[in-house]
Amino acid sequence: MRTQLLTLLCVLSLAIFSFTYSDLSSTDTPNLDNSTLRGKPFNNVTLEMSLKPFKKNDKVYIQQVATELFTQWSSLLRHTDTVSVMLWTSDGSEILDYKGEMSQPLEWARYMGNPNTDHEVGSGPKELSLHERAYLYMDNPPTFSYGDLKAIIQALKEAGKRITGKPIRIGATFDPGPEFAKSEFKYKKHPEILGGNAMGHKSFVSCYSTINVDNQAYAGFPKGIPANTPFGTFFGRQSQHFLTDLGYDFIWFSNGFGFGVEGWSSTGAIFNGKAFAPEKLANTRALIANFWNLFRKECPGFQIQTRGTNLSTGADLARDGVDLKQIYSGKYNMLPPPNSPWAALDGDFGLELVGYMSRMAELPDERYLFRYYTHDPWWVNSPWLDRYGQEPHDIYLPMAVARINAKGEIRLPTHLNFLTADNTYGEMPAQVPDEVTPHILKARYDSPTAPGPLVWVYPFDEYHNWAYKQPDRLPEIYYGDWLIRQAINNGFPLNTITSTGSLLKVLASKPTYFKESILVSIVPEANSPLEKTLIDFVQNGGKLLVYGPADHTSATFQNLLNLQNTSAIDGDFQVSSTILFDELTKKYPDKIIHNALFSGGGIATQVKNKADVGTNVLAKMTQAGNSRDVVWVREKPEWKGGKVAYVRGTNSSKFTGGKLLTPDDPEQLFTGPLLMRYVLKEFGLDYRIDKRNPSVKNPVLTISRGSNGFFFSGYCPNTTITHRFKLPQGTPILTGYETELANGYSVYTMPKAWHRESRFFIDQADGIVSCQEMTSGVARMKRCVRLTGLKNATVRIYPDDNVTEQGLHVYTNAGYPWKKGATAFKPGDQKYGKHYVVENVTGDLVAFW
Repeated sequence: MRTQLLTLLCVLSLAIFSFTYSDLSSTDTPNLDNSTLRGKPFNNVTLEMSLKPFKKNDKVYIQQVATELFTQWSSLLRHTDTVSVMLWTSDGSEILDYKGEMSQPLEWARYMGNPNTDHEVGSGPKELSLHERAYLYMDNPPTFSYGDLKAIIQALKEAGKRITGKPIRIGATFDPGPEFAKSEFKYKKHPEILGGNAMGHKSFVSCYSTINVDNQAYAGFPKGIPANTPFGTFFGRQSQHFLTDLGYDFIWFSNGFGFGVEGWSSTGAIFNGKAFAPEKLANTRALIANFWNLFRKECPGFQIQTRGTNLSTGADLARDGVDLKQIYSGKYNMLPPPNSPWAALDGDFGLELVGYMSRMAELPDERYLFRYYTHDPWWVNSPWLDRYGQEPHDIYLPMAVARINAKGEIRLPTHLNFLTADNTYGEMPAQVPDEVTPHILKARYDSPTAPGPLVWVYPFDEYHNWAYKQPDRLPEIYYGDWLIRQAINNGFPLNTITSTGSLLKVLASKPTYFKESILVSIVPEANSPLEKTLIDFVQNGGKLLVYGPADHTSATFQNLLNLQNTSAIDGDFQVSSTILFDELTKKYPDKIIHNALFSGGGIATQVKNKADVGTNVLAKMTQAGNSRDVVWVREKPEWKGGKVAYVRGTNSSKFTGGKLLTPDDPEQLFTGPLLMRYVLKEFGLDYRIDKRNPSVKNPVLTISRGSNGFFFSGYCPNTTITHRFKLPQGTPILTGYETELANGYSVYTMPKAWHRESRFFIDQADGIVSCQEMTSGVARMKRCVRLTGLKNATVRIYPDDNVTEQGLHVYTNAGYPWKKGATAFKPGDQKYGKHYVVENVTGDLVAFW
């Protein structure tokens, strides 16, 4: 009786809370929050979850769980137009097995580990890992039918609408692999549909496989499956019935499904780690396109959301024949793949960011999503709590990314996903949304509103055209993204992207749009529109960093670079440079290996006219007396301040049989992609690292521009390192920190993850400078920041975008009530953007606006 009374009180409390919350959240209630994410709300927030929290197949209990789900995330959900729940019900086999009967028993993901192994669930030696044998996640988990699943979907929609006041959408999931739930369909009845090797030989469903004859009845095939039925046809028809009958609104293709057969590996259908097979490209492209068309023929209306691969656009195309351009242009009503969660597992943020940016360079429309890894409901880990250690680096780094479209508009992710709201044991600890939400909102408040200091001009169209028209360039396509991956992993601060096609349109209508940025581009193809645009950009004052082989460029662009191609060589080299490297106790090695297969061919580049006074060679690679110039810069007086840098680029990684390319040992071999960061000093952007030896991993850095401020976000794999910063407009001073200046650099020691704003840049050689937020005590002033420790300094101030000269107030060596100490300032040089300058300051300076 006492237990029943407590249960009744709990239900009544939840009902009262739900009524109260929904009343406060109704559209009739005035919005008292005028910030509204500074005009950057999300179109959709998706809470992904398994069925594990529904530990009882009981209507009241299911309603309680649904209520708790939306309540936990309510402070974030207020900032979205729509709320979705994506259900990881099983492994997708619930769609394949569906017979159209609500009474049909449901095989669902009630396991932790892989249930599709040679060992039965809960059996076998104790030393077996979860990848070798699964356990039930709880004793006597509930049983569900398809009808029960339909009821859960309806309960989620009702609770979500009641609590948030928003439209609620529910998504189904299909995973091609052996994770999550038992699959008789994939691994016993129809193993002929398997093709990928991500978790063992032929462990993943190939989207372009065919199915053998099957006499059993299915919802879409009541008389059985005919022999040689394309998987796309079967899956599409089954999805149409399943999604419609159970009340779903969209479907998610997981783990690379629909994007080739090898979602996780650096090899695939085209590249085996030793050679490329371009003759397979056309057929692979046709097979993938055929899958999408067959699926859409059978399932025409439901939105498709996608996980994509763990790699990037260029690498996927060259290794596995994934023609992203074709998929995007197919009008499939799809969302593009988000950032991969792989950085949570191996710390490879370079690969995460390269994949994320390269896939958003062009889009089916303006929508794309950011996905964050909070819990894993299968593999006994909760990344926020364990893998990330409650550090928000995988929030601030990818959320500093922005794309620039053909209109010159900064576009942010429209959709936000959380994988997942529940953990492996079916728990939904409120601690996780409570701790994660503030960082998500802070990153969104601070998100980019302008191009960053570096803008990657991604050759989206070029790569796809070359693959089919110039297949000998597959190694170059493959190499380009891997080079940028390693550069980012070594501190190259790249987080803004546009496509070559968009760049041409933006510069045609807004010639000065990138005047504060360095464009980062491949060497353009001879006589292409990109070539002409990049030449005009440099000759009219622009800053350009070009990377990669120059085998297909024209004499005109070679003249711009002062470059000539000679015979190509590869193998072992000695690298020599005039560049001031990072400060190490043990120096970087001077030996480097340039592997032609993984670096877009051999090295053939040299400066043509050594006597040219505007050309400065910064790095050479020498082999048996043969020297090649691999880094140089060039500028001419008539270029109006324009400058171009060239980095040939060595990948410094290779295929060793694992999933990803393995970087060379930094203790033995120089890391070629470091040169991408080092050359930035020639443009005034100087980021250096002090560390003990080459094996200490370098940090990852992004610098974004938001509301006229500079936002520095970083991840330090090793927190013993020291950071040194200098930008073209001076030494950046980070709000909330102190720095001891050294030779004009601001010097900081940072935690594992960090995100800091800079509104002040100073010219000052040394001293300890502090920058702290404070209150002005003056009506209608929103920001007030104080600098201390200035010594005859020139200070450049970057107030918010909407602040006029009349709205900025500057005082030196003064305090409240500001009756003295007002200091004159003047507009700064526009080449550094909108800012104001105060000269010869000693002591304190306070600026408020």
